[in-house]
Amino acid sequence: MQTLIHYFLHLGAPAIVAFVFFKKQWVSVYFILMATMLVDLDHLLATPIFQAGRCSINFHPLHTYYAMGAYVIMLFLRRPYNLIGLGLCMHMLTDWIDCQMM
Repeated sequence: MQTLIHYFLHLGAPAIVAFVFFKKQWVSVYFILMATMLVDLDHLLATPIFQAGRCSINFHPLHTYYAMGAYVIMLFLRRPYNLIGLGLCMHMLTDWIDCQMM
């Protein structure tokens, strides 16, 4: 169930946010939100790259509290930076929820 919730929050929730709040441009907004998934490339810096049960929050460089502070600041910038910040904040929230479920 944890995996289903995790991937729904990564893939489905951004689609809902894009459609509900950006009706006229929801497709382009959704693609921007999906592009923020590239933040997970920092997992490639870890050894081992994947470890079941590891919480990514404050473990990977782009998942630190400092990085999250920058993502929150991005929410107050102009488009598309605010959308990128939104996607990154949603991503971190999803990963935090995942950590809480472990």
